[in-house]
Amino acid sequence: MTTLSRPAGIDRFVDAGGLKIHYLDVPGGDPPLVLLHGLSANAHSFGGLIAAGLAPTFRVVAPDLRGRGQSDKPATGYAMADHARDVVALLDALGFDRPVVLGGHSFGAFLATYVAANYPERVAKLIAIDAAITLNPKVGEMLKPSLDRLLRTSPSVDAYLDEVRGAPYLAGMWDDAIEGYYRAELQVNPDGTARSITSASAIAQALQAVIGAEQWKEIVARAKQPAILINSTGAYGPPGSPPLVEPEAAREMASTFPNCRYLQVPGNHMTMMFGPGAAAIRDEIVAFVRDGGGDGRR
Repeated sequence: MTTLSRPAGIDRFVDAGGLKIHYLDVPGGDPPLVLLHGLSANAHSFGGLIAAGLAPTFRVVAPDLRGRGQSDKPATGYAMADHARDVVALLDALGFDRPVVLGGHSFGAFLATYVAANYPERVAKLIAIDAAITLNPKVGEMLKPSLDRLLRTSPSVDAYLDEVRGAPYLAGMWDDAIEGYYRAELQVNPDGTARSITSASAIAQALQAVIGAEQWKEIVARAKQPAILINSTGAYGPPGSPPLVEPEAAREMASTFPNCRYLQVPGNHMTMMFGPGAAAIRDEIVAFVRDGGGDGRR
């Protein structure tokens, strides 16, 4: 089996607490941004933000979380505490002795919040992209079309990409950054077939770790760093579908943070990370990171 070459970043590997972690390290200015991807995603989900100029404005470090992409895939150990220890071990391995700007999309936003609450000395500012304490009651049903890709074996790389390109949650959107993201999760088998390299078992365990955590309100309330919560309100699926993270739920999470501003950007839960949504997120992140501080509510 071979994995495909990766665009949009400098690929590196590091031993982080005994776990081999693959990460992108894109050169840029200070402070560095450490970005954590969504549930079944990989580091290249931030390719749209990088293409939009988040780097080289800032140095961007984005790991493949355990069980995903090219990082190690242990059979167990997918609780939030396990993921958080990996993040801290990565910061240590990279020599980040000062607090970093930590961000995440979806599951990564929960993880970034968990790290900020439990390792406050490691996080200067927090960026939460499309997350909410109260999950949509249909979240499992809404995520199923995306998660099902992890179990499929396609006749070829092109067939895999063609199938993904037609997914309703992409709303017809496709560009080099999106293609790079999906290529980054693929392995090619000796017979030319292709499938995701990400562990479906790992994703199931990680999803349960989020859904099964009843203390999220308390965790969010302990994350006292200046924060922003960026929300998309576009339909996640065919026209007329609700957003994956509804504005009311996102505002609730933003108001639970001690010091957070809430804002909206174009797109849905997926497409917000590319194209116009990525450009809007870049602008908001740049303004937030360069802000001197103070209560950011709005």
